[in-house]
Amino acid sequence: MTSNTQEYAISHWPDSEAILADLKKLANDMPLYQIRRDKMEEYLKKFDSMFAGSKKMVEKAKELIPGGVQHNLAFNHPFPLAIGKAEGAYLWDVDGNRFIDFLQAGGPIVLGNNYAPVRGKVMELVMECGPVTGLFHEYEYKLAELIRRHMPSVEMFRMLASGTEACMAAIRAARAFTGKAKVIKMGGAYHGWSDQFVFGMRIPGTANLDAHGIPGECYVHTQEIYPNDLAALEEAMTKNESEGGTAALILEPLGPESGTRPVLRDFNAKARELCDRFGALLIFDEVVTGFRVGLGGAQGYFGVKPDLTVFGKCVAGGYPAAGGVGGRKDVMLSFAAGIGGGLVKRAMVGGTLSANPLSCAAGYYCIKSIEETRAHIKAGRAGDRLTKGLREIFARRHLPFIAFNHGSICHMETGAAMLMEISNPKIFEQVGKRKKIMEELGAAMTVEGIISLAGSRLYTSMADTDEVVDDALERFDRVFADFEVVKE
Repeated sequence: MTSNTQEYAISHWPDSEAILADLKKLANDMPLYQIRRDKMEEYLKKFDSMFAGSKKMVEKAKELIPGGVQHNLAFNHPFPLAIGKAEGAYLWDVDGNRFIDFLQAGGPIVLGNNYAPVRGKVMELVMECGPVTGLFHEYEYKLAELIRRHMPSVEMFRMLASGTEACMAAIRAARAFTGKAKVIKMGGAYHGWSDQFVFGMRIPGTANLDAHGIPGECYVHTQEIYPNDLAALEEAMTKNESEGGTAALILEPLGPESGTRPVLRDFNAKARELCDRFGALLIFDEVVTGFRVGLGGAQGYFGVKPDLTVFGKCVAGGYPAAGGVGGRKDVMLSFAAGIGGGLVKRAMVGGTLSANPLSCAAGYYCIKSIEETRAHIKAGRAGDRLTKGLREIFARRHLPFIAFNHGSICHMETGAAMLMEISNPKIFEQVGKRKKIMEELGAAMTVEGIISLAGSRLYTSMADTDEVVDDALERFDRVFADFEVVKE
């Protein structure tokens, strides 16, 4: 890790081995706990009455939109909320209810919702040239220059429209540059929803279990290893040598699903060594961690230099079309714009709205604002306070639940649906029950005025002051006061 640790939101590295052991026990050995049935019924009645406007709106939307909403994060139990206003630490729904927002749009927001200084700059730009022209704009260069200043591994940067596109592009560039085909990922990680990466998602070892509508041939060159298993990684790379070699290893540097299964402290450095030995590119998926963990990303915190970095979310400050790839100049030149001749090997990428002026300006001013306000540090302190408070609640309530964080990325495991072992003979019997526990917890939290990601992940922002976090902990305490062991 770099010596200047105060630049990063992670105030201390948690004991990953102890956390992993506790998570394994919670997911495979401990009895299930759920909200008491009479209390849950009360919560659901309140949900129905408090959010009547949302229910009406979503029911109407179901006539035109599958499930009633367009975004996966919006599929809340028992029905989605319709949001009308966002500001600072809060969201307001169409019924006028106010919520403490720990979803943060799934992670892009570090400064707080609808941050006025950035909003003002974006509005000025839109008034002047509109959101998109299809031609070059100075903010494309200014954003790339700013990213390179904070992340030395990013010698060049190509802006795209989403994290999914950026992961696709990074793999394509790695294959074009190395001339190899095999790509290794860590099981359980999410690298977008392209055909080749709907593989080993959520639970390691599941391969293409979730790959509906995707031909099996798409996975011929995609491989997964179990989290933190360096021996398996070395074995896979060794085997690949006889089959053309490994083009790239792609990792979420904190661990799969934003650190839901946290990496060991030295894993990334050792993975870098293996990539160097076998001539594979190391790709860090920093869609979540980039500018949230620190302006230097998780790579700066760990002191590990990837060949390519995937960006999303914070790279546009919560504004649309957030995605990009940065890295070594020789690899990045695979993305040179224009139409190549037959002798020019280029990795095809594109997109009408990629690198539009609005997104590039929003990203530039967002990162500048994080830099000036030290928003990532403030968000990290809020994450520390929130995690400490949740642990105190679990201990006082005698609940076996687990809370841990990497700065402003906080995890609260109760049902632990994604943490079961594929070798557990009860996995398919229990995963549905565990998912329901998490869904019910999410519904209860919503009634109490808290929005989270799937009732298990919590993102904090600069807007989460001590008062906001303490208020949230009181609300959490009310929810966790009514848990009981599930009766078989």
